Amino acid sequence: MNVRVTVWNEYRHERHNEQVRRIYPEGMHTTIAAALRAEGFAVRTATLDEPEHGLSEEVLAATDVLIWWGHLAHDEVRDAVVERVHARVLDGMGLIVLHSGHFSKIFKRLMGTTCNLKWRVGNDRERLWVVAPGHPIAAGLGERIEIEHEEMYGEPFDVPPPETLVFVSWFSGGEVFRSGACYTRGQGRIFYFRPGHETMPTYHHPDVQRVIANAARWAAPTPGAARVFGNAAPLETR
Repeated sequence: MNVRVTVWNEYRHERHNEQVRRIYPEGMHTTIAAALRAEGFAVRTATLDEPEHGLSEEVLAATDVLIWWGHLAHDEVRDAVVERVHARVLDGMGLIVLHSGHFSKIFKRLMGTTCNLKWRVGNDRERLWVVAPGHPIAAGLGERIEIEHEEMYGEPFDVPPPETLVFVSWFSGGEVFRSGACYTRGQGRIFYFRPGHETMPTYHHPDVQRVIANAARWAAPTPGAARVFGNAAPLETR
């Protein structure tokens, strides 16, 4: 199956912050999309300021996996679009939430918690340890990923216990964080992946790109039994 991916990005930092624009001149979404296309995915992009945030019913119906990056403008995402995405996830669409997308309306809706955490923008080194080496999202990696400069996220992370924890981060400031968390909601698979601060070139990192591609394959819908709800007649009669 040729997995159809939509990469969604606020696309605000890149247009208003020169430091971010130098790293991602055409937006983080285009960097992520290019890496996925090189892996054979069918990829489109969508941004906040497009009509319906680029996530119309037609776009979502043609999306197997949605990748989400947001930060500045979580509150600007319309509730109707959040409901639309939520319904698609329950129906089987995969969702990959990146970095500060932990505070997005859709992630908080799916988790049912505040999704709050500790943070620090500094010059931290991040080491992501692979704690589920047999998981498909860890395919092709070594025992760890090293990122020289990243924003720190620290525990406690107010999310439900992951069904599978793939990565745990350690930061040079001493903190640790659950950085690769898998969930299912309805028929949809969800993966939260921590790295990706906008002022650092994290999405150019080959191992980060590999994780996102692996996660897109893992989160893609798989054939299964149909879900049937509502009033049901008995199968047996006497």
